[in-house]
Amino acid sequence: MTKSLSEKIGIKPHVRAIFIKAPEEVIKSIDPPEANISSSLRGSFDYIHFFANSQVELQKKFPTLKDHLKPTGMLWISWPKGGKHGTDLTLPTVIKTGYGYGLVESKAISVNAIWSALKFTYPKKGKVYNNSYGKLKK
Repeated sequence: MTKSLSEKIGIKPHVRAIFIKAPEEVIKSIDPPEANISSSLRGSFDYIHFFANSQVELQKKFPTLKDHLKPTGMLWISWPKGGKHGTDLTLPTVIKTGYGYGLVESKAISVNAIWSALKFTYPKKGKVYNNSYGKLKK
């Protein structure tokens, strides 16, 4: 049995979630289960999914996203694949940004033909993270 996109991304029923700058067709394809989907970035979230088109945009928004992420939550960053939409984002640049702000990546998926996504979480205490793309801030 093939997992749905919402299962692959890890959205569970009844979590507090937000999609930021997400194309409507992407939200439809994710088809989140009975989650509490917020329309504004206020309070803390179990699931945040931000759609970025540039490194500048990602760098500017990442600290705010992290500030609203619960310690057990997940932050997904999506960007256009292969330079589509004129993006300067790539997997290495997204990983480097996350590590620079103290979060670690744990899973990458293809959302659809245009968007890739990378999952970030808070690092586990005592675990050593070695990534050739980024250094974890202490």
